[in-house]
Amino acid sequence: MSPREAVVRWVRDRGAGIRAALGVPPPSTRWSWAADGLIALALAAGTVLGDLNRSYVDVNPPPHDLPVPPPVPRPGQRGSPPSEWQPAPAVEHTLPPVEHWELVVAVLTALPLVLRRRFPLGVYWAVTVATLLLHRGSVSADATTFTFASGLIAAYSAAVHSPHRKAVAVSLLTGVVLHAVFPLVPEVDQALVPVLVLLPVALAAHGVHIWRQRARAMEEEQRAALRRAVDQERSRIARELHDVVTHNVSMMTIQAGAARKVLDTEPGQAREAMLAVEAAGRSAMSELRHVMGLLTMTAGGPDPAAGADLAPQPGLDRLEELADRVRGTGVPVGLTVRGTPVGLPAGVDLAAYRVVQEGLTNAVKHAEGASVSVSVEYAPGELRVEVTDAGGRPRSARGRGGGHGLAGLRERLAVYGGTLHAGGRPGGGFRVRAVIPVEGA
Repeated sequence: MSPREAVVRWVRDRGAGIRAALGVPPPSTRWSWAADGLIALALAAGTVLGDLNRSYVDVNPPPHDLPVPPPVPRPGQRGSPPSEWQPAPAVEHTLPPVEHWELVVAVLTALPLVLRRRFPLGVYWAVTVATLLLHRGSVSADATTFTFASGLIAAYSAAVHSPHRKAVAVSLLTGVVLHAVFPLVPEVDQALVPVLVLLPVALAAHGVHIWRQRARAMEEEQRAALRRAVDQERSRIARELHDVVTHNVSMMTIQAGAARKVLDTEPGQAREAMLAVEAAGRSAMSELRHVMGLLTMTAGGPDPAAGADLAPQPGLDRLEELADRVRGTGVPVGLTVRGTPVGLPAGVDLAAYRVVQEGLTNAVKHAEGASVSVSVEYAPGELRVEVTDAGGRPRSARGRGGGHGLAGLRERLAVYGGTLHAGGRPGGGFRVRAVIPVEGA
């Protein structure tokens, strides 16, 4: 993974965590926005048009359930006697003219539904308050029907999409009380009965479907997070093993080759070279046991790495020891420390050590006969580490290698906000330079 991809993934994961902590659902799709917009516009238009209809007819039923006695026929009257029921009188009512603020509030009873998935609880209260405000005036029965439908959709959205379960329960109970106290429920006739029966069933079925989709999406997100964690751990293990093995094995190879060349003529030098090989092997085994011990530790039960030699991970305090091992291969190494040393976090200390280790390993492998200079500077607010060589011929025909160690170093330093620059020098040779931010330095 490149540093840019790592940063993008980190920002995306942090954004998802912040949205979850604030109770904000994931962004809606374009189809969801379009559907919510059409629903909001339709209900808003229906509420406004229904409120503009200011006249309605009220059919008054007979005052009693008893049959009305037929009138006594007059002499000479022909035809069938009149019906036992008298036609109920119809009265037409006209509401006062609608005011401008009522039209604005009528739009606000439905328009917030555009954001019902994004801010479900806020939309529910916006629709409820606008409905209460609208019914302070003279509202037609048609407008009440539309405002009731908007309230149902807002309540459903709050129950399904809001993560604040307690606040949703209190809000819905408060809404039920408000609908019972104030005239917010439309008159139900036979035409509306099927709608009032089927609508809650449809909303409940849709809610179950939404919850299943959400559960599947959450499960898939957990699997993806697990895969990312596994990939990151694999990369970390690969970096550690590369840093541990490459340096020590390179030292062992060079020392073994030197011992082979002088075995017959200079047994004493051959013995010293083999002792250096042994020391490098012991160092490699110690660091490998440390890495493997960390990998096999478990939260409970016996520690399988308890018998291992788990020495602390190396840091800048062991640079002199590292330089001595390289000097033992015949490579001149100069070590310079500038500034006042400060306490470093363990990860930063290890990363700086790995930079020096990688630079020395590359110089030994690919710049035979060159001198190497190591510089560590404790600057204000940052730590600067630089490894340079004077240039030489490579020990093999592969040149400087594929740069896998440098790529791993860049990823390691990126975790702590550091940077790594590696390349040829104008006067010849190669330079590896790392800058790591350090608080309090």
